[in-house]
Amino acid sequence: MGKILIVDDSKTERENLYQIVSDAGYQVDVATCGQDAVEQIRRNKPSLVFLDVVMDDLDGFKVCRTIKAEDAIKDTPVVFVTSKKEKADKRWGEMLGAKGYITKPYSVDQIVDSLKNYA
Repeated sequence: MGKILIVDDSKTERENLYQIVSDAGYQVDVATCGQDAVEQIRRNKPSLVFLDVVMDDLDGFKVCRTIKAEDAIKDTPVVFVTSKKEKADKRWGEMLGAKGYITKPYSVDQIVDSLKNYA
């Protein structure tokens, strides 16, 4: 099974997602900010990225745009996991090339389904 990158500036969210993903049998890396996420994606080429939108340095939309603009990492699947629930936000995520868009609070099944479908 591949390595999954979890990107969220909330320690609680990172820990919760880490538990779900590791319990599903995947290796997990974490990033606490957008810039760290981009660097880890370039370096480690994860099988899937669970990406928050609202972060201080680079928001998740900018991270996704950066990923999709670089040939070496543009095929990295991204699933947004965010509190942004507006239809426009979800549509923007799709336009940026995200494979999925999960709003908080999420269920274990939503995360596991994304792992099965995209990792």
